[in-house]
Amino acid sequence: MGHSHDHNHIHHHHNDLKGRNLFISILLNIVITVAQVIGGIISGSLSLLSDALHNFSDVLSLIVSYIANRLAKRKASNKKTFGYKRAEILAAFINAATLIIVAILLIIEAVERFQNPQKIASNLVIWLSFIAILGNGFSVLLLKKDAKANMNMKSAYLHLLTDMMASVAVLIGGLLMKYFDLFWVDSVLTFAIALYLIWMGWDLLKNSTKVLMLFTPDSIPIQKIVDEINTFDSVKNTHHVHVWQLNEDEIHLEAHIDFYEDITLSKFDAILKDIETLVLDKYDINHVNIQPEYGKDDAKEVIVQD
Repeated sequence: MGHSHDHNHIHHHHNDLKGRNLFISILLNIVITVAQVIGGIISGSLSLLSDALHNFSDVLSLIVSYIANRLAKRKASNKKTFGYKRAEILAAFINAATLIIVAILLIIEAVERFQNPQKIASNLVIWLSFIAILGNGFSVLLLKKDAKANMNMKSAYLHLLTDMMASVAVLIGGLLMKYFDLFWVDSVLTFAIALYLIWMGWDLLKNSTKVLMLFTPDSIPIQKIVDEINTFDSVKNTHHVHVWQLNEDEIHLEAHIDFYEDITLSKFDAILKDIETLVLDKYDINHVNIQPEYGKDDAKEVIVQD
């Protein structure tokens, strides 16, 4: 059986930077949450206490992301042969699910506020909302770059972005209520934010579920890959194919290859190297595991249910 892999490693420095950015975001959100709770109690503002609750959910989500980021660095062992490489995918799944739950709660809250609008009596609410926007905005900028390539960081980024937008809604609503007696704006903005959350959260939940369920990545055309491998000299048939994503850095291909003749091990190694180059260059598959066969009586379909 031939096996090879070509890791696309994230450098330790970059991993440490991600962890540091998450840790800073956790501290910032703890400070914001405490400030909003105190401010909400002093001013009697339910909207500010509600915003504090959202911020607290962000703190929990960021802690989940931070722990997953730390676990993902741990080495493999006899008991955990893949290490904790899926930890960040699992964190993304958990955070995406909580993101949708938070969005549903926001919709309920927006409807209630629309029916029973609350006038903000204190300038403290407006100032604390402004501080929350600055704090969450800084955290959003810290995580934005990594959010493009990492589901875990994206889930943390979305939680922070949502809370920043919720704080913007509280601020705009507070200012419009204070100066123009417009009570409905806060509710409408909150409702719009919640819909955006559901849209983004669902996409993240769907993608993380696909990885956890070992689904074939959308970018991988299995039949085309099989057809290309079958054009190789000596290859009679490629079957029993599995392609899955271990995490966002590794895509695995496993297959059985039937050969026309009883080739030598050295010849198989040369063919294996060509297959590895093909699937890496064209499809970003960096782990290849091939079982060579000659005259074996087994199922020859491309997809075989184990």
